[in-house]
Amino acid sequence: MREALYYEPHERGVACRLCPKGCVLGEGETGFCRVRRNVGGKLYSENYAVCSSYALDPIEKKPLYHFYPGSNIFSIGTWGCNFSCQFCQNWQLAQGSPGTVSLPPDKAVDMAAKLGDRSIGLAYTYSEPSVWYEYILDTAKIARQRGLKNVMVTNGFIRPEPLAELIPYIDAFNIDVKAFNDDFYREVCAGRLTDVKRTVELAAAATHVEVTCLIIPELNDSPQELAAMARWLAGIRKNIPLHYSRYFPNYKMTLPPTPLASMDLAYQAARQHLDYVYLGNAGAAGTDTSCPECGLVVIDRQQRSSVLTEEKKCPHCGREIYIVGGIGFS
Repeated sequence: MREALYYEPHERGVACRLCPKGCVLGEGETGFCRVRRNVGGKLYSENYAVCSSYALDPIEKKPLYHFYPGSNIFSIGTWGCNFSCQFCQNWQLAQGSPGTVSLPPDKAVDMAAKLGDRSIGLAYTYSEPSVWYEYILDTAKIARQRGLKNVMVTNGFIRPEPLAELIPYIDAFNIDVKAFNDDFYREVCAGRLTDVKRTVELAAAATHVEVTCLIIPELNDSPQELAAMARWLAGIRKNIPLHYSRYFPNYKMTLPPTPLASMDLAYQAARQHLDYVYLGNAGAAGTDTSCPECGLVVIDRQQRSSVLTEEKKCPHCGREIYIVGGIGFS
């Protein structure tokens, strides 16, 4: 265990100040996330350096399509989550008690560094990484010193103060905006949309951000809601990549899969506002990067090929394509 950051004394014990839930914990109690415990009037992180899963993944799996496309990244994750999404895709880690191994920060960085050109750095992913906060902060600082990139795949449910301390060490975020209505967040995820929007806005002002939304029929797939999300993102930056992912039944949710027609409608609505929109779990074409100006496919992810110029411009119309870092596709 490691003493946690961002907590304060409370008449009932301690009050956690990491995420907007603000859990108040009596002696021996854990917060909603299950990984932060009051022991003797101090808050401890029970999952510090505790790893539930690690693998070398394509960067596109995060998904990040405009951050070193075509590269791989050493991905690590723990257990626990400050949401309880009924459709959770990784519920065995987020809500279960998976097997774990010890992975101290220096060892994690060593493992990533030994991969050499096969990996650009570390991704904190799989379950909710923000509840691994102290570990990620320590690991990301070492990785930065070693010249490695840090990527965080998160639900964005974190307070501004800890986020501000973390952002300087994170090179790219994929933030999951699960819906664009508060009822969905309260009833399906046990969260709040306002806090997630704030995280997107703060992170996008400082570093690379891509956004993912799992489209679930009847719950968050109305054309008006999806258009409102796209307009909001465009108000931050038109070139923020938006990934719409097709839902399939999982964990506690048994609704039928999202129709492909709904995915296409969502894509068309978002493209009216944003330069880059993608469809996950909906066919190969939804993963290609097209020029926002002329429509030419400039990165074909199935063929692992790119026609971009060395200046990352469209060879047909000359439009600059927003890409951070090198392109691993030939």
